[in-house]
Order: sequence, then C-alpha cells, then structure tokens
Amino acid sequence: MKKKFFLPIVAALVFFTTVSFKSDFFEIAKQIEIFTTMYKELNMNYVDEVTPATLMDKAIKGMLEDLDPYTVYWNEQEVEDARIQNSGTYTGIGASVKTLKDRIIVMEPFKEYPADKAGLKAGDEIIKVGNTTLADFDDDAGELLKGAAGSTVALTFKRQGKTLTTTLTRQKVDVKAVPYFKLLDNNIGYIVLQKFNRKTTIETKAALLDLKSQGADKIILDLRGNPGGLLNEAISIVNLFVPKGEVITTTKSTIAKYNKTYKTTTEPVDTEIPLVVLVNGRSASASEIVSGGLQDLDRAVIVGARSFGKGLVQRPKKLTYGTQLKVTISRYYTPSGRCIQALDYWNRDENGDPVRVDAKEYNKFTTKGGRTVYDGGGILPDIEVETAVFSPITTALLKDQAIFDFATEYHYKNNMTDWKGFEITNSDFQDFLDFLKRKNFVYETETEKEFAEALRRAEDDDIKDDIAASYAEMMKAIDKAKEKKIVAKKAEIKSLLTDEILKRYFYKEGLYDYQVVNNPEILAGIDVLTNESKYNKILKK
Repeated sequence: MKKKFFLPIVAALVFFTTVSFKSDFFEIAKQIEIFTTMYKELNMNYVDEVTPATLMDKAIKGMLEDLDPYTVYWNEQEVEDARIQNSGTYTGIGASVKTLKDRIIVMEPFKEYPADKAGLKAGDEIIKVGNTTLADFDDDAGELLKGAAGSTVALTFKRQGKTLTTTLTRQKVDVKAVPYFKLLDNNIGYIVLQKFNRKTTIETKAALLDLKSQGADKIILDLRGNPGGLLNEAISIVNLFVPKGEVITTTKSTIAKYNKTYKTTTEPVDTEIPLVVLVNGRSASASEIVSGGLQDLDRAVIVGARSFGKGLVQRPKKLTYGTQLKVTISRYYTPSGRCIQALDYWNRDENGDPVRVDAKEYNKFTTKGGRTVYDGGGILPDIEVETAVFSPITTALLKDQAIFDFATEYHYKNNMTDWKGFEITNSDFQDFLDFLKRKNFVYETETEKEFAEALRRAEDDDIKDDIAASYAEMMKAIDKAKEKKIVAKKAEIKSLLTDEILKRYFYKEGLYDYQVVNNPEILAGIDVLTNESKYNKILKK
C-alpha cells in the first residue's frame, strides 16, 4: 500500500510564529498553507511511489538555490561535521579524502596517523570499507571511515591499477590550526595559520611567543589557502598585534540585532613588531577579516594575490530533529568601511549568474594612516606576486584534479629523498601538458558551459544540425585558447605542481621546509621585512 504522508499544519504554525517581525505574517501564513496542501496532495495522489523526505529535501534545496551559496540546510550528520570542524579534533583515519559515488580518494594522509601508518598514499582509491563495497553503498561513504578510537577497519583500495588491502586502527586526530612555525634567517618568525577553529588563537599566540623567545623581531603570518572559520578567532588574531579597543570589523544587516561592531578586547602581544601577511585567492572570510583589518590599521604589509572575497557572515539556526539552517545574516566591513564581498548574489546577470563588480567601479577608502585602499571583492595585497594568483584556467585544473593526478603519476615514476634543489623544470611542465592530452582531461571553462547550453537550446529549436559544424570549430578554437592560457599561466601552475608533488614525499612539514627557502611569496615577504625603508614606505605612503 502506498505510504501517505503530509507535513502537519502544526509545524507550519510553529514556523509562522517564529518568523522575523520584518516579514508580512499574512503572506507567510498563506504561502505555508499553499505549500502544505500541495505537499499533502502530491504524496496522496502521485502516480508513482514518492518518498516524503526526498521531496522535502528537494523543496528545501530549491528554496535556497537562488540565495547565496553559504545559506544551506544541514542534516544531522552535517551539523556534527560542522561541530567537529570548529573543534579541531575528531576520531577517524587521519587523512583528508574526497568522496565520490563509488570510491573514496585519499587526498592527503597525515603524518603518523592511522592512514599513514597503514601505508595509504595520496591518490589511492578506496573501493571497499570493511564488508561494504562503495559502489553498492547509497549513503555518504565517508561515514564508513569514522568510528570509535581504537576500532579497526579493513580497507580495499586501488593504486596504479593494482588492488591492495590494508587494516588500520582509528584514533583521535588533532587538526592543528598552526601546523608549522619556524625561525628564518635568525630573526624572522614564520607562522602558518590554516584554520580558524577554537584552537586558533591559543596556537598562534604560543607560536608567536616561542618565535620571539628564539630572537624573532619580524613576523610573517601565512594565511594562504585558509578558508576562514570562527569570527571571534579572527578578531583575537588581529588583537595579538594591535591595541585593545580597536575596531576590527563591523557587520551590517537589514535585521537590527545583527548590526554589530567587533573590537579587540585584550592586551596585545606586540604592537610594534614588523608584520607581513600572506594571502591568495583561497584566503577567505576570517582570513580576510584579519588581513583587511591589519591592512586598514596600517599594521601589516599584505603580500600575495587578491583574496577570495567572502564578505558574508553566517550563523547556524537550530531546526527540529537535530537539523540546522546555516543562514547569511549580514555583511562584514573592514575598519576603513570596505565590504570585500566579491559576488553580488542578489543582482544577477541575464544568465542568472551573480554579478562581479568591474574594477573600474571599485570604491576608494582610506586606512588609519591615510593610505588609499579599494573594495571590489577580496583584499588586494600591497605587494602582488604572480605565483600566488589563481586564474580561471588554473582553478579549472585544480577543480578537475589535473594537478593532483599528475603529482600522483610523478610520485610513482620518480624517486626523491631530498627536496633541496627541486624544481619543476621546463621538461616537467611539458610532461604535464602531454599528461593533460594523454588523459583527455576535460577542464571546462565558463565559456564552454555557455556554448554547450546554447547547443542544447539549438536542439530544442531544431537547428542543431545546421550549426553543428560551426560548434565543432568553435570548440577546437577554445581548446587551442585553453592550451595557450595554460602556457601563459606557467608560473602559477608550476608553483601548484611543486606543492602537490613535494607533499607526496615529505608531507606538509617538508613542503613548508621547502617553501621557506624557495617560495616566491615567502621570499617577497622576507624581502620587504629586511628592507626597512621599503616596509615603512608602503605603510606610510
């Protein structure tokens, strides 16, 4: 018998009574009643069996689809994942993984954690966990890797065409906010800050004090690739370097209670030590609060490439049955008044894509010391470095794992026992270009997506055959243009290839050891810190 299910009116009334006072109550009640009756009739009358939970999940996603991508619905497991992410600890196999439909790809095993001890390497494809074949598993396969500390699990995986097995014992994994810090050139302290979780300020402060005790009188704070996290931790990081009572960010919303000013609240560690902050296109959110705040207060020289441009603040709101809504509640602004949100999700173009402000329309702002800075999306560095940039073609290569897969192949073809002297040669780069052709990588540009959609519409209009030849020629021209763009972005691609390859041999720690000697962004930071007149000129011009 077909299962009948409908959303109780009571739930709708509860929702109605908790809605923000800014809304039209009658209109909300009307729309909820329409939805409730439609949902009931669909479940009772549709020709095929329908699952109420699936229908509701799709309805929720449809409701949120046209908003910004950060306003999302979390089921119970996603709520738990967020809690773990913010805590900095979890129990598992000790590796970052990518879950696909029929396999789990090991992206990076963490040194001396279970996956590493069991011999797993980046690029391994897990196809079976315990007795469960992932191709036959419909739920989130990543959940199979989790379990109590001390529990064991057998894994079957593929590596370079061979099927292998291993067994590992799960343990508590400590995800460090500061995975690396080191004294450079006897007086420059270098700190990598990769996450803004509940341990961020504690670990960063400890690293800063340790480096100062070793003789550091200058600091490089590396926020490259840091996607952000907890807002209060970002304020506290800036507070390490600026006095108590400074405004670091303000949040503005149409809802009055979310209009807030965030100031530093404690005594700093050092307000005078020369400071460089490294950012790139993957430095976002809390990373931009830190870099933007320090830039606007003329407290640090920013080096690298324009940051991501996420100027929207989210807050989780509890729903029923352990679920949550992570909802965008406000925009945040740097001390000078800049909103660094890059994309406008509320004013879209004719294709429905969010609008990005043209560089010609960026607005001027003034730092505390009178320097001119601009909004327009992200924090623009005081010193730009080519290798820190993520161009569209490079982003496409990363998204389609071309760089990751090439590094896997390189690792199994080449031995390396010492990173000293390593570099991606012109021959290596040509091998990468050949690899893309050999593996037939399809890294699709936005232009290609638009043309593909146009071809689909041409089929609907019954003119596809008439334009097929022209379309094929256009695709060939785009392929040639993409290859030309790849060569043009050689510097940034070589930098990413270097990072991915070195991690295979020496883990993250070895990569950082290499970078502090060879990385162009770090070297640019060292250069400005060792040139007092250059440093002062940037901050006082």
